[in-house]
Amino acid sequence: MKKYIKYIGVTLVLFLLIAQFFPIDKTNPPADMSLDFIEITQPNMQIAQHLKIACYDCHSHHSKYPWYTDIAPVSWWIKGHINNGKKHVNFSTWGDYSQEKKNHKLDECIDFVDKNWMPLLTYKIVHPDSKLSDEERAELIDFFRSLKTS
Repeated sequence: MKKYIKYIGVTLVLFLLIAQFFPIDKTNPPADMSLDFIEITQPNMQIAQHLKIACYDCHSHHSKYPWYTDIAPVSWWIKGHINNGKKHVNFSTWGDYSQEKKNHKLDECIDFVDKNWMPLLTYKIVHPDSKLSDEERAELIDFFRSLKTS
């Protein structure tokens, strides 16, 4: 039994060492600010700050990569979250969305913020400033609702 535990431990260490040779790409695509959600919608400063702190790391071309994104496989997991977040809504390309798509994305934003699904719990744990109070979530939801068109 000890032999198997030792074998598993050595295998795990080797995997972690080899994984470090496969870093993630941390470059953000260039952001055309004329297409940016905040630039287009012109929210008040407080709403803009909430969006930048709680949303933009995963949902824009302004992702920040902290030190722990230098360590695989954590880096792979985080990069996957960022790629998935941008796939669902990318605030850096908001101006390219059709009005129908904008309304749909606003509905999703309202739903996810209302249910406290966004930001993700794992994000809030390592970024405590991204935790939105009930009042802040309500303000964001009201702002998203105000942007919807019929």
